[in-house]
Amino acid sequence: MSEYTTGALAKLSGVSVRTLQYYDQKSLLSPSSRTENGRRIYNDADLKRLKLILLLKKLGLSLDAIKEILASDNSVNILNLMLVEQEKALKLQLAGSKEQLKTIESIKRDLPDLAAVPIKSIDDINDIMKNKKSLRKVHITMIAWGIPIDIIEIGTLIYAIKSGNWMPFIIGMIVAFIGAGWISKYYFNNTNYICPNCNTEFKPKFWTAFWAGHNPRARKLTCPNCGKKDYCVEVFDSKN
Repeated sequence: MSEYTTGALAKLSGVSVRTLQYYDQKSLLSPSSRTENGRRIYNDADLKRLKLILLLKKLGLSLDAIKEILASDNSVNILNLMLVEQEKALKLQLAGSKEQLKTIESIKRDLPDLAAVPIKSIDDINDIMKNKKSLRKVHITMIAWGIPIDIIEIGTLIYAIKSGNWMPFIIGMIVAFIGAGWISKYYFNNTNYICPNCNTEFKPKFWTAFWAGHNPRARKLTCPNCGKKDYCVEVFDSKN
C-alpha cells in the first residue's frame, strides 16, 4: 500500500496542504498514521476518501454534511442515491446542452437568411426558427409528392419504350403535369418573400414567382414596397 505525505497527497489530489490540515482538524480526513516527529502519513484508503469528499463538495454539500454522511452506518446507500440523482440531473443538463448546440448550429446555417430579417429580440429569433421549421415541412411535403410523380413519369416511359404502347405514358404525363401544378400551387400558397432592402414581407403573383430566377433559399423579385429587384428570402406564410 502506498503512503503519502501531506504535500504529496495535496499535489496528487489538486488541493492545498492547508486544506488537508483543515480537514484533519474537522475530523473529516485524518491521516492513517504519523511519523515520530508528528508528520501526517496518508495511504490509498485516505486518498479514496479524499476524492469522495471533493466529489461531494462539487455536488454542493457542506463539510459538516459530508462528515455526517460518511459517519453514517447507511453511508453507502445515501451516497449511491445522491450519485444516481446527480447522474440524472447531469444527463438532463447534457440533453439540454445538445439541444442548444443544435439550435446554435441551425442559426449559424441560416445566418445568410437572417441578415434580411429585422431582429430586435430573442423572441424574433425564436419566431424565425419556428418559421424555418414550418417552411421545412412544406419542402418535405413537396418531395413526398414529387417522388411518386417522378416514378409515374419514368415508369410509364420505360413501359412505352419496351411495349410500344405510348398511351400509358401520355396518361402518366397528364397526371404528372396536374401533380406538378398542384405542388407548385401548394408551394407558392405557403411561402412569402422578404425584401433584403426594406424588410417588407410580401407574396408575389404566382407566375411572377414561377419564372423568377432563384436559388434554394431566395428568388429574384421586385419588392412592391421599395420597388427594388433583388434576391428576396423565402419564408413560411404564417397566415395560412
